[in-house]
Amino acid sequence: MKIVRIIARLNMGGPARHVVWLTAGLTAPEFETVLVTGVVPPGEEDMGYFAAQHGVEPVVIKQMSRELSPGDAVTLWKVYRLLCRDRPQVIHTHTAKAGTVGRVAGFLYRWFRPGTLIGRPRRVRLIHTYHGHVFHSYYGNLKTKLFLFIERVLAFLATDRILVLSQQQRDEINGKFRVGRPEQFAIVPLGIDLEPFADRFNCRDRLRAELQAADDEVLVGIVGRLTEIKHHALFLRAAAEFLEHVMDDGPLVRFVIIGDGHLRPELEAEAVRLNLGSRLVFLGARDDPQNFYPALDVVALTSRNEGTPLTLIEAMANARPVIATAVGGVVDLLGPITEKGAGFDVCERGIAVQADDAEAFRCGLDRLINDQTMRDRLGLAGLSYVREQYQLARLLSDVANLYRSL
Repeated sequence: MKIVRIIARLNMGGPARHVVWLTAGLTAPEFETVLVTGVVPPGEEDMGYFAAQHGVEPVVIKQMSRELSPGDAVTLWKVYRLLCRDRPQVIHTHTAKAGTVGRVAGFLYRWFRPGTLIGRPRRVRLIHTYHGHVFHSYYGNLKTKLFLFIERVLAFLATDRILVLSQQQRDEINGKFRVGRPEQFAIVPLGIDLEPFADRFNCRDRLRAELQAADDEVLVGIVGRLTEIKHHALFLRAAAEFLEHVMDDGPLVRFVIIGDGHLRPELEAEAVRLNLGSRLVFLGARDDPQNFYPALDVVALTSRNEGTPLTLIEAMANARPVIATAVGGVVDLLGPITEKGAGFDVCERGIAVQADDAEAFRCGLDRLINDQTMRDRLGLAGLSYVREQYQLARLLSDVANLYRSL
């Protein structure tokens, strides 16, 4: 079965790893997969090295960029020509921009042939995966409405199956935003390679030694691109408020930001304004998650919009307790509420906070930092859940079975 998989760019984040794992995992004798991608723009971290590590050599279309541009016409033509050359049975797109270009090209590939005149278009299946969505918190009202209209049209005309990562995401995309028909949807949770985290106990001291962190110092980390949707400013405000309320006899706490992006200068200036000083460190981009997750005592996420964040899954795979804004698939990941706090909810596998509420986030942090028993309990619950639900082998099996069924 020939598969053409399309993503806009292999920038730092879960979608890039996801498409590389699928491309590397679905191979001969049953599958042959071609990965098509654009170029990572300046200011974003390039994960081409991750593809190379897994033996994946993408087909690069330089005109494919994140934003709408005149180059999209060239991109569309090149993707269409590639489809005519490779003649896939499955076209699988990932993320919004690639989903638009790839499905329009797939629609043309399916219908623009002589056989269509006698009711025989090309036999090809078009699949799109929503890793997140751009229906709120990304753009202004007019642009958001335009993208929503485009997604509804594509779902109607050029999509056989819509994949989402969680039930919450399906409820939002299909139920709230009315994209697609219910029967088009399938829930395929993420899967990750857990092997790099098998030695987490022996890796804990590596980053802590680099930071010269004391054994009893609590490190609170956030991992991700420094971009608007991740809302690191909330993390900084919550950190500042926590340090204002910290007791003299409380634990020593330091906040760590792992990742890079175009907002770094702005966030560094904000950290200075909030007088965070040595209690906050920007580590920049790292490619050693097997070292930095074990070093952290708490992993935070402050996004305004998410699919299912890989950073939380990786944190759980290292038995790290998590605190996150209750957006998108985060709700399913954290599980049912077990206890109500002061503006936050203690869930089965982490603490949930409403988006953009720095005071509530500070309260949740305070509870987690000062309760070692809770941190241990939530960390172990998350580890058990990830081992059961998020194995890479399960992801490959789910997607392979979906392709066969189509």
